[in-house]
Amino acid sequence: MLIEGQSVLVTGGGSGLGAATARHFAGEGAKVAILDFDLGRAQAVAGEIGGVAVQADVGDAAAVGAALDEASRQLGSAPRIVVNCAGVGLAARIVGREGKLSFDVFEKTLRVNLFGTFNVMSHAARRMMELEALENGERGVIVNTASVAFEDGQLGQAAYAASKGGIAAMCLPAAREFARYGIRVMAIAPGLF
Repeated sequence: MLIEGQSVLVTGGGSGLGAATARHFAGEGAKVAILDFDLGRAQAVAGEIGGVAVQADVGDAAAVGAALDEASRQLGSAPRIVVNCAGVGLAARIVGREGKLSFDVFEKTLRVNLFGTFNVMSHAARRMMELEALENGERGVIVNTASVAFEDGQLGQAAYAASKGGIAAMCLPAAREFARYGIRVMAIAPGLF
């Protein structure tokens, strides 16, 4: 898909990989919306690249839907390109010192990383399915961010590795589901940076 002139949504675009991704797409001539939990950071990057900023907790399906509606309104159309970079990297042993369990960390990490990716993918795909197909039949592309940690998680990364493994595992079934609508789904698995 040609990037120039396309509407793009980047989650977690207020910092790190998401901010770099938003800058790249803007540099290629795309209209970029940044969805981030921290609206101030999203607005700072959006201001730098001439994009728009919307706020949402990706773990909240209703908030994600409202944010995508607002991003689509500001961009002039639903995004054809969505890159899910929002995530947390909380570290905790499964059983920590003095027997403390870390289910709270596990639950939050999966809610943000895995459920958040699923929420954004679901809402974005529904909107992409309603877009007019491009000349080649393509309607959009969704890129989800896993991590090498899903195959090589380190001590204290059980929650993070599980969340990123879930993202990698849902890629193929999601790609198969949306292929007939001209929507590609892929996952990337970055290492340390």
